Amino acid sequence: MSIADDLAKLEDLRARGVLTDDEFQRAKQRLIDGGPGAAAAAPGLAAVNAFRRSLTDKWLGGVCGGLARVTGLESWAWRLIFAVLFLWGGAGLLVYLLLWIFVPAE
Repeated sequence: MSIADDLAKLEDLRARGVLTDDEFQRAKQRLIDGGPGAAAAAPGLAAVNAFRRSLTDKWLGGVCGGLARVTGLESWAWRLIFAVLFLWGGAGLLVYLLLWIFVPAE
């Protein structure tokens, strides 16, 4: 669907009285500024897509170094979190291994 199609739908909604003029202008501006997929994109989606395992800040797989880069929390804190989760039923090991397998390296 193109921006022109979306604008035509917005104009149709305004003509039928579903949207007020102010709502129409805000929706039109949001559509023009961000493109067709910008409204559906979550704010943290860019951070998730940028998540990579670190090749320089690593002990085992680089998962904690990658998490540190994305979140801003130090890698030693992530290591501590995974260690505590490991002691608490082994969940830390499971999550770490899954991230090691599924998150690509930088």
